[in-house]
Amino acid sequence: MSDSVDFLFEIGTEELPPKALRKLGEALNRGVREGLQQAALDYSETHWYASPRRLAVYVSDLAVAQADAIEERRGPAVTAAFDEDGLPTRAVQGFAKSCGVEVDALETLETKKGAWLVFRSAKQGLASSALLPGIIEAALKQLPIPRRMRWGASTAEFVRPVHWLVMLLGDTVINASMFGVDIGQTTRGHRFHHPDTIYLAEPAAYAPLLESEGHVMADFSARREAVRAQVMEVAVGLGGRAVIDDALLDEVTGMVEWPVALAGNFEQRFLEVPAEALISAMKGHQKYFHVVDEAGALMPHFITVSNIASSNMDVVRAGNERVIRPRLSDAVFFWQQDRKQPLAALAARLESVVFQIKLGTLKEKSDRVAALAADIAAQLGGDRSQAQQAGVLSKCDLMTEMVGEFPDLQGIMGRYYATHDGVAAEVAAALEEQYLPRFAGDELPQHVIAQSLAIADKLDTLVGIFAIGQPPTGDKDPFALRRAALGLLRIIIEKALPLDLMQLLQHSADQYAAQGKVTVSGEVIEQAFDFMMGRLQAYYVDKGIGRDLFDAVLSRRPTQPRDFDLRVRAVEAFRQLPQAEPLAAANKRIANILKKVDGEIPAKIDQSLLNDTSELALFKAFTDLTAVVTPLFDAGDYTAALTELASMQAAVDLFFEQVMVMAEDDALRHNRIALLNGVHGLFMQAADLARLQTA
Repeated sequence: MSDSVDFLFEIGTEELPPKALRKLGEALNRGVREGLQQAALDYSETHWYASPRRLAVYVSDLAVAQADAIEERRGPAVTAAFDEDGLPTRAVQGFAKSCGVEVDALETLETKKGAWLVFRSAKQGLASSALLPGIIEAALKQLPIPRRMRWGASTAEFVRPVHWLVMLLGDTVINASMFGVDIGQTTRGHRFHHPDTIYLAEPAAYAPLLESEGHVMADFSARREAVRAQVMEVAVGLGGRAVIDDALLDEVTGMVEWPVALAGNFEQRFLEVPAEALISAMKGHQKYFHVVDEAGALMPHFITVSNIASSNMDVVRAGNERVIRPRLSDAVFFWQQDRKQPLAALAARLESVVFQIKLGTLKEKSDRVAALAADIAAQLGGDRSQAQQAGVLSKCDLMTEMVGEFPDLQGIMGRYYATHDGVAAEVAAALEEQYLPRFAGDELPQHVIAQSLAIADKLDTLVGIFAIGQPPTGDKDPFALRRAALGLLRIIIEKALPLDLMQLLQHSADQYAAQGKVTVSGEVIEQAFDFMMGRLQAYYVDKGIGRDLFDAVLSRRPTQPRDFDLRVRAVEAFRQLPQAEPLAAANKRIANILKKVDGEIPAKIDQSLLNDTSELALFKAFTDLTAVVTPLFDAGDYTAALTELASMQAAVDLFFEQVMVMAEDDALRHNRIALLNGVHGLFMQAADLARLQTA
């Protein structure tokens, strides 16, 4: 046998959960890689496979054994190992005995701190065949499986019952068992096309044999692209374009081993229903891809992906059409029923739905949000009454039949029903956009009313949950407060809204107080603010902004997110200037000097006490630049202000080279400290540059 061979592990099961299949395959691959690295087993690369009935990892050029190693045990120092007569002491005799050798067999290790006796022994590396079962078992235990199941009389647990196992090192089967199943050398093909076993002579034969004989495309990524290509091709044949959602594509890929895409049709009359409802029925219930025309309008077709290549695909098509028709008929019924009464009439029904037991019903939440949204809209120059109306209607569509059946249509159906009732377009749009952004990188509400409602809704949840003492802990965030906080901040920053977080938090607290629900203390407001600053830090870190730069701005505690962003951008631009590093270092030096000052720092600089040329130069630069940058800071133009202040570097450097700040003369010392305090204060109007890391 060569020094390295290929290795294959496969676990065959009942159908695995399709939504989790990709994550399971990636996790298994990651676990195997980590196990091999920890065991010091060399290999070239790994490749994972995942289909509805199997997870597998292929390792190429895996070492057949660990490399031999030299183990070294350090004993007593040479000075303590022998007595005056050169005879071994009891300490070294005991050490040699523990190593199983005589003292003469010990070696000397020379270091900078002295010499020690050591025992070196060769340790033979273990065979891969002995290590791999443990590595695989550990990788399987680490899989992200929320709830494991048992089957039969076995006590073994896995995500689904296990039927076969393969563990092949080169052409040799590793003799072991897991989950009550003996490891073998045969896999199984497609449940219908090739239910028989397939003998594997070597690991490299795994994927090709499964595909050619077993009718199984085991490679998840390759199968995913096959599904995509087939769906797109079928859509072109229909004269349209398939809309392929990545999450749905992953799920469908997790449902089939031998994908065959085919088209189905439904009656034109169904298109009278909002397209989103039909799409939700097709995607959510049947896992179909929908088709749109050149203008993006929904066409009366769908594309399904079968797991078999039937000899009569027309029968498969007819079956799918028969199944989807009742779903679409339900959507038509809900659409007709819901419009029999205005959306506003459903507001009273919100009183029977609890938002959170301590925070009241959805009706009470809507009232709070309506009042808060009206205040925000007024600040932004929007229509207060429209924002109030949007808040009142914001949760009404949750009471409709359509949203009851298709929860993912919340907000969307609110917009449709409000438009049907003749509600203003901005108000109707706000009902849908209140939930934006739904995920990282998602679009933001476009208009003032929608922005006001989205901010108010998220803010109400944040303040309320913090008030009852249930902020996120660890991975637990049942009310999605992290997403709400980040979404709120993104809206304010990226839409350049002149809103103050502390004021918003207080206004939200006032709405809770008006209802007599909970008392929101100043401490709670501070906690909520700090939580949001933590999310803001994550926002900037994702954009490549250093934590030190963020802390430099945070130390000034700006409460307007838009103003915070302007400061961050300004300091980031300043940092690129050649003067930035020396000025940051100088600010750090000034800050340290000011910290050591006993008593109050003089507020004014006495020009008559400035007698050194470099001292006078710094004062002049300070005075001239104060006049220039003050209006820039007042206007929020931090970038221009810091760029101007960068010209102060030479004067600051010269001052520290030639002037003794802590002079013996009290008047001189106090005046110089006042000058440095003034210089420091100029920069502090943007950020604490002393917090920037310098080389």
